[in-house]
Amino acid sequence: MTYRWGPFLAFVLAAVALCSATASAKTLMIDHGGSYFGEDVVVSPEQVVQGDVTVFGGNAIVEGEVDGDVTVFGGTIEAAPGSVITGHQQVYAGALSSIVPWAAGVSSIAADSAKITTLIAYSFVVVLIFLIFPVRVRTALDRIEKHPGLSAATGVVALIASLPIAVLLFISFIGWPLIPLEFVAIIAGVLIGQSALGLLVGRRLFELVSPHTTPSPLGALILGLVVLCAAEILPVVGFFVVALVWTIGLGSAILAFIRETTFSGTHVASPAPPPSGPPMPA
Repeated sequence: MTYRWGPFLAFVLAAVALCSATASAKTLMIDHGGSYFGEDVVVSPEQVVQGDVTVFGGNAIVEGEVDGDVTVFGGTIEAAPGSVITGHQQVYAGALSSIVPWAAGVSSIAADSAKITTLIAYSFVVVLIFLIFPVRVRTALDRIEKHPGLSAATGVVALIASLPIAVLLFISFIGWPLIPLEFVAIIAGVLIGQSALGLLVGRRLFELVSPHTTPSPLGALILGLVVLCAAEILPVVGFFVVALVWTIGLGSAILAFIRETTFSGTHVASPAPPPSGPPMPA
């Protein structure tokens, strides 16, 4: 068994670049005042926004009316002809960018990378779960490969049933201490399941990049988590990816604690009992 990390590292760097590029292009149409981070906010024509608008690490594009102040940190205010801003217009770090060109982008980069940083920290916890419970993760991986539909159905049922169970525990008063345990159990199941999914995705992709080599489990897991992070950060697709990871991951983790013969329909034949009666003469 040999390990070649050149293709693996190249794929990781490409996926990280995809995450950064996806996170940096965000535009938000607003209809009310508030604070916005790492996004270009747009007030469309004939739109009246009530309240102050504060933007961190982005631009404020006003084509309609803002009934309040517009304040931008690390960006600019772009007021279209015919637009109305009844309050004050204040820009911070935007003027500084003419002296220090990268100053205006610092806030934007920091805001855009916040979600990526959160995903990296979460992925680090997933890796720890794999290192602490490797046998359970491999069992969950086996459940996903052999019973993907059952894993998804089990995860959906578990997520739906978690709320009624929590309500019943709350009503019973005696079950109050079990509510945090239920929450911890769900999170632990999701972490184990996501570790198994990351391992599966990493193995499959590594086989595509280098089909004649076998990746280490840890390397395959890291590759899979990078790909999942790149998918989860997408604006629309990310929601469905997270939902899929939660349902299949949680379901596979639950099935990992159940003997496979219980739900697979296969039964191991028990040995035949010894014949009764007196011993046969030699």
